[in-house]
Amino acid sequence: MAILLGILRPLQALLDHVLRLGRALAIVAIALMVACILLQVFMRYVLNNALPWPEEAARFLMLWMTGLIAPSAYRRGGFVAIDMLAAFLPRGLGAALSLALLLLSGAVLVLGLQLGLKHVTSGWLFASSSLRVPMEWIGMKGFKIKLAWMYLSLYTGMILLLAVNVELVLRSLIAMLGHENRLRPMMDAELRVE
Repeated sequence: MAILLGILRPLQALLDHVLRLGRALAIVAIALMVACILLQVFMRYVLNNALPWPEEAARFLMLWMTGLIAPSAYRRGGFVAIDMLAAFLPRGLGAALSLALLLLSGAVLVLGLQLGLKHVTSGWLFASSSLRVPMEWIGMKGFKIKLAWMYLSLYTGMILLLAVNVELVLRSLIAMLGHENRLRPMMDAELRVE
């Protein structure tokens, strides 16, 4: 039991802080995404002169928002779940089923992590069609943003989702062993979706 708690406590503390930062950055990303979309609507329908970059910038920000907020949603139980069967089973059997589903989710996340890494590494070969960093104002040549920066958002999300999955597996194991009272509440537990 001490080993499980020894692994869980630092992981939980790290995730408390990393996910809080992720939520804050996701809020900034969605605000910037809305600003890009509103700018494009204004330019297209009011000034009749659409810009080439806001749609791709909004997509870029949406991907980062998703990669940063999804782990918090997973941790809080905010994903769609069919948990009627586990609720009808006896407590121990329901907990075992939940643990098995967490382990299956972990396997899928590991596969997603491997595929995501391949996608990110190939993304350095290609640049965005319209997103570029203008450096001319400081006397340097501007450059287009590599697609890997976009793909990195989902890879980051997969890493964080896998870390949350490990935390949930550890919490589930500790609870199954009858030591639920030794579990420290998660920082964002008050926002938990039921």
